[in-house]
Amino acid sequence: MDLSYEHCTLCPRCCGVNRLAGETGFCGMGASVRVARAAPHYWEEPILSALTGSGTVFFSGCTLRCAYCQNQKISHEKFGRDLAPRQLREIFQRLVDAGVQNLNLVTPTHFLPDILPALEPKLPVPVVYNCGGYESVQTLRALEGKIDIYLPDFKYADSSLAARLSAAPDYPEAAFAAIREMIRQVGPPVYGEEGELLRGVVVRHLILPGQLENSLAAIEAIASLPKGQFLFSLMRQYTPAGALAGTAPFDRAITDEEADAALSWAWLNGLEEGFFQDAQSAKEAYIPDFSLQGVDKPWEDML
Repeated sequence: MDLSYEHCTLCPRCCGVNRLAGETGFCGMGASVRVARAAPHYWEEPILSALTGSGTVFFSGCTLRCAYCQNQKISHEKFGRDLAPRQLREIFQRLVDAGVQNLNLVTPTHFLPDILPALEPKLPVPVVYNCGGYESVQTLRALEGKIDIYLPDFKYADSSLAARLSAAPDYPEAAFAAIREMIRQVGPPVYGEEGELLRGVVVRHLILPGQLENSLAAIEAIASLPKGQFLFSLMRQYTPAGALAGTAPFDRAITDEEADAALSWAWLNGLEEGFFQDAQSAKEAYIPDFSLQGVDKPWEDML
C-alpha cells in the first residue's frame, strides 16, 4: 500500500483529503509531521519501561480525539513543532543514544508517510506502535517488518459509546480487526534477558467511569483473541479531562467497585497474565508535560 498525504486514507475514517494542498481531515493535521514531546518515559507497563525507560515520541493530532482525552493539548489543540523526516530521525537517534530500551511512537498513524522514512535504517532497539486501536488493516500491512511491538487500546465494545465519545461508531469492528492483524504480524511475546519485551502485542483497555458494561464486553472480546499470542493491560488511570471533565459520570475517577468488577471479569475470562493499574495511577502528575522537551528543549536532566 502506498501511504500518502495526497488522498489520505491512513486511518479507518478515510477522509480522502489532500493534506499536501493544505486540506485537513478529522485528525486536523497537515502534511508535516508535528511532535510535542520526545523524552525517556518511565510509566508504561514494566516490560516496556522499567529498565532504562521508553523513548517516547508524542505526535500531535489524533484520529480519535476522544472527548475525555488526557492529552488534549496535543490531540485537540494540536500543539507541537513541525519537523522534517531528517530531524525526526535525529530525535530517534538521540533517544537511542541515551540508552532507552525501545522507541515508543505515540499516535503515529496520521504521520506515517514521514515516520517510516525516519525509521530507516532500522534502529538497534524495538520500535513500539502506541495507538488508540482505531487502525486500518491496509495501513498496518504496510508496517509489517518495521514495528516490533504493538501497543493498541481496545476502548469500546459499545458502538454507540464509541460514537458519542470518539465519533467512531465503527470502532469495535475496526479495532478488533486491527489487533488481529498486529498479532499476525509480530506473533507471541518475546522477552529479553531481563524480562523486557522485545516483540509482541500488549492490548490495553481503559476503564471509564459509569461505563462498566462497556468494559465487561470489551474484556470478553479481548479474551476471544488467540490465547498466548498477546498480553493484556487493564488501566485505571482515568482522570477527568477534556470536554467531559465537568459532566457526570466523567467528572470522577474510577471507583474500587468498578475496578474490582473489571479485574474479576478479566480473570474469569482467562486474562490472568498481564498488568493492572492501582488507584494511585489516576493522578494528573502522570500526564506528560507537553512543552517540546526533546524537540527544542533538552530532556537530559530527566535521565
